Amino acid sequence: MKSAHAAALRPIAEHPLVRSFPAGNKLTRKPDFKFEFAFAPDFRVRISGSGGLMDLPIEWAFGAGRQAVTFVTRVNKDWYVEHYATYYPALGSYASTPGQDAVQPKSLAEAAGVLYKIRDPVTGIAGCFQCHSTGPVSFGPDGEVGLTEPGVRCEACHEDGTAHAANPSKGRVRNPKNFSAAQINDFCGRCHRPPAAPGVNIDWNYSWNVRHQPVYLNESRCFQRSLRRSQGGLSCLTCHDPHEPAGRKRAADYNRQCALCHTNPGRPPKPACLAQTPANCIDCHMPMISPQPPLRFTNHWIGVYRDGAKLKPLR
Repeated sequence: MKSAHAAALRPIAEHPLVRSFPAGNKLTRKPDFKFEFAFAPDFRVRISGSGGLMDLPIEWAFGAGRQAVTFVTRVNKDWYVEHYATYYPALGSYASTPGQDAVQPKSLAEAAGVLYKIRDPVTGIAGCFQCHSTGPVSFGPDGEVGLTEPGVRCEACHEDGTAHAANPSKGRVRNPKNFSAAQINDFCGRCHRPPAAPGVNIDWNYSWNVRHQPVYLNESRCFQRSLRRSQGGLSCLTCHDPHEPAGRKRAADYNRQCALCHTNPGRPPKPACLAQTPANCIDCHMPMISPQPPLRFTNHWIGVYRDGAKLKPLR
């Protein structure tokens, strides 16, 4: 319950950071739109500009807040709006939601945010709720979402636990640690984006793609060569314990995982780092990318990078 996954979605009033969301904090958007936030009596945003005024409730908070919290509100039975304003803990204030600065609004409605249809099979808001919650997601006749559990919790990975509760045994619970490395990459990729299908091209120069970790890990020579092992292999679970808050591990813990293969005494000898001077392996071989300050994502394409070129490794 202390992991970022568990707090991936909340009604706005129940979000762990709700007391940190500033009221009265003003945000502007070109050409002349102004945003002002208030808790009176619920969390709302007042948008003015181009001779108009709009007052919207903020209903849902997406994201645990390690990087950001993005707000979503139901508009009607068919549409939801992803608000223009996102809260960034590193800033202690609001700024534009990722990707929305590229939109040049021509009206008050466009300035408020991006509309998402509920049931669009590709870009529908239903998919957003599904990945940020646990269990079936439904929508009523008025478009109001019904969630089994907000946040990514036990049964998102281990499946429905009803049979296990009725007759406890290990065989009745799905355990992803028993998956192969490739299966785990696909499994986590259900929400974090799966590796590209054959024939699908990825723009490796587009920095926003770095946040899709399974896509990049799949390209790593470390990952590809580990698949040859009869057991195990490099996977998301090699470095990340899904039951712990992300970011808890020390650099030494990650270095230890790298050293399991990259050590000189191996038989046959495995290639070791030639520099051997960085604070940790990740600094050089999994560089941080900032597609939009203050956001920072780790590039999971493990490799050897040139100075200043952090999107695609030399090898």
